[in-house]
Amino acid sequence: MYTFDGRVRYSEIDHRGTMTLPSLINYFQDCSTFQSEDIGCGLQALGERHRAWLLSYWQIEIRRYPELGEKITVGTFACGFDKFFGYRNFVMLDGAKTWVARAYSVWIYLDIKTGHPARLCPEDIAPYGQEPPLDMVLEKRKILLPQEGESMPAFPVRREHIDTNEHVNNCQYVQMAQEVLPKDLEVRKLRVEYRKAAVLGDMIYPQVANEEGRTVVVLCDGEEKPYAVVEFK
Repeated sequence: MYTFDGRVRYSEIDHRGTMTLPSLINYFQDCSTFQSEDIGCGLQALGERHRAWLLSYWQIEIRRYPELGEKITVGTFACGFDKFFGYRNFVMLDGAKTWVARAYSVWIYLDIKTGHPARLCPEDIAPYGQEPPLDMVLEKRKILLPQEGESMPAFPVRREHIDTNEHVNNCQYVQMAQEVLPKDLEVRKLRVEYRKAAVLGDMIYPQVANEEGRTVVVLCDGEEKPYAVVEFK
């Protein structure tokens, strides 16, 4: 497992003094990015081959949110590959090496010239290695859409939402969805299904539905086709 150590910063906490959900997600994203850079499979190397890894699905479980100043260790490892897909686990540990958050994710290996998935070769996989997956109960990747949802005010994709792929960053969709949640809802489980990439200037039309045991936010385009489906529990 690839790991790096951190400490919860003031810029990463909310009004309760604990890490925000977007900050937690960013730690996981950064960990996988650091690993790829350190093994020679980072942004530049992928770009030279016209390849990219795009996140397709998150399932995140949170036991507790670390507090301001708390020392943490963040880890990640590949737990499987199949044709165009990579499967990756993440874990966040506290000072006692007890997990406070963990995740399962699905990534698509993309040919950025064609915009289509690229078949993985042994040389694409070998640098990452592979370890047994975490003991998580995995839900279906397809998030069930609510039967009815309340339409919320639309907003544009701005520059701060965009990453190096010129798309809205994975975590930004979660932050957008959180804007329509009750202020003090403490999320313990999160699933995100990414359906298509939003780019600078696109308009986002959120729809929110509160159902038994979950809140679902669907971030749509002007034709009500989802960019991302975010499920909070």
